Amino acid sequence: MESFVMFRDLAIILVAGKYLGLLARKLNAPQVAGEILAGLLVGPCLLNLVQPSDFLAQMAELGVVLLMFGAGLDSNIDEIIKSGPVALMVALCGVVVPLLAGTGLYAVYYGIDGVGSDSFMRALFLGCVLTATSVTITVQALRELGHLKGKVGTTILSAAIIDDVLGIVVLTVITGFKDPSTSITDVILDTVLFFVFALTVGFLVFQLFERMDLRHPHTRRLPILGLAFCLMMAYIAEALFGVADITGAYMAGLVLSKLKDSSYIERRLDISSYTIFGPVFFASVGLSTDVSAFNASILVFSLVFLVVGLLSKIIGCGGTALLCRFTPGDSLKVGVGMMNRGEVALIVAQKGLAVGLMNAAFFPAVIMLILASAILTPVILQVLYKLQPEEHPDGLMGK
Repeated sequence: MESFVMFRDLAIILVAGKYLGLLARKLNAPQVAGEILAGLLVGPCLLNLVQPSDFLAQMAELGVVLLMFGAGLDSNIDEIIKSGPVALMVALCGVVVPLLAGTGLYAVYYGIDGVGSDSFMRALFLGCVLTATSVTITVQALRELGHLKGKVGTTILSAAIIDDVLGIVVLTVITGFKDPSTSITDVILDTVLFFVFALTVGFLVFQLFERMDLRHPHTRRLPILGLAFCLMMAYIAEALFGVADITGAYMAGLVLSKLKDSSYIERRLDISSYTIFGPVFFASVGLSTDVSAFNASILVFSLVFLVVGLLSKIIGCGGTALLCRFTPGDSLKVGVGMMNRGEVALIVAQKGLAVGLMNAAFFPAVIMLILASAILTPVILQVLYKLQPEEHPDGLMGK
């Protein structure tokens, strides 16, 4: 692709994303839903005006990193610590229930030859795909609704970080049957080491930024160096520890969230994220969709897979929240917030294709789940918050 084509593609994505986002807002839906539909509209699925490319994929990756960094900056550490045990339980059940549901769905639909057989491993891997949670779209929706710092938003974010770790562990265990060199011990050790590293380095970096904030408040060096810290943490997470880059970005934001100027850093960085990187990321979900692989049989399976995928997260995460004394309304919000899939599910599915644990025919089902959950999650969350506003920690009702 000629280098100058990227300018045309970006222009088309930004215009389509903005106006479909405005249309979504007029229909009382979050703008991110419109941006995803924009990707569907201009991509190979419909008008074919924009083709997926490495450049757009990298822009989208930067977009998701910035979104999660912003989520970390906007988080309340005290609330995260308070919701820690609950978030752990929500994440555990949010992995176990979808894993069993996906495995059972494959077994019922196609049958398995027994434990340890190839069909059993394919069934287990299909369940592994359902364990993935991507809360980027949920984060953006909660930010638009003004509920990211609430009890529900904090629980979802905390559970999603734990879910990411558990997802890596589950994926490693399952693929380990195909690749004997893969060590579950190494994965667990690397994950623990990353969080130890993040806490240690984070403490030192916070001290440095706090002094800088006292000497030079509201200066551009704060957001610039904050962005550099975010990008470095994302790199270190992936390159050195094998943890998702978005986890590193979120941890970077969390470290800086206690600064007096954390909101200033967030506002400065949110300009570029809102203007270009965010829309490109959400549009990339639609761009990556190709419905030509669908046939009648896989379409029926995909619809069932979609229902099981959504309900398993709602039941697993929402049910656990209910047991942890959330109100029924807030429990449903937690379940809906955790049902969203995205780049994580795509990465897991592609890994399955690479090691022979997933048939390419099932990939459209994963795409359908990603698209449906990406569109439905923010819409349903908005409806739920209208029906039952969440009470914020300061005692004020959410807007």
